[in-house]
Amino acid sequence: MSTTDRRILIVDAAIELIARRGIRALTHRALDTALELPPGSSSYYFRTKRALIEAIADRISARSRSDFVGAEFAAPETADLPSVAHGIAVWLDRLLLERRDHLIARHALIVDLIGDPELHTRLSNSLFSLEGARELFRANDFPDPDTAAADFIAVLEGAVFDRFGGNRSSLPPGTPASVSQLTTLLSTYLHR
Repeated sequence: MSTTDRRILIVDAAIELIARRGIRALTHRALDTALELPPGSSSYYFRTKRALIEAIADRISARSRSDFVGAEFAAPETADLPSVAHGIAVWLDRLLLERRDHLIARHALIVDLIGDPELHTRLSNSLFSLEGARELFRANDFPDPDTAAADFIAVLEGAVFDRFGGNRSSLPPGTPASVSQLTTLLSTYLHR
């Protein structure tokens, strides 16, 4: 296995460990055990916990950017708001289905890294494009597109948290009911 592959394997295991057992469970020893590696293996690739957390933030942010670009949302100026709400709901539902561990680890790290402006900002800005949201609200003549965009991202963040850790955590993603719930929520905000 190449060094790059081993590093990715360790980071992915770290994300899963945080998602399943919490941020305090993240240790080099726990990673070595989870991956059945010889003691000291994960610390060889990531000398400090900080280096490991930076790699986790990079992995989550890069994957989020890739997923966002790959979603191919309709151009804000050509799409009606109900279609936009549905498109974003489908995208969020897919994230909840395919990247649940990333979303949980991301939220745990955002809270844990409040005192670290660089990593905190990197993670807190990695779910949805603020500029993409501004374009949506500019194209639809919202009076204050900057505020509307920031508020909309807050709604998205809350919806994601609600679905993995809140009142709606029992609603399974990947189902019509899941997409419908998200579409209704987002439509309500977009039609205010």
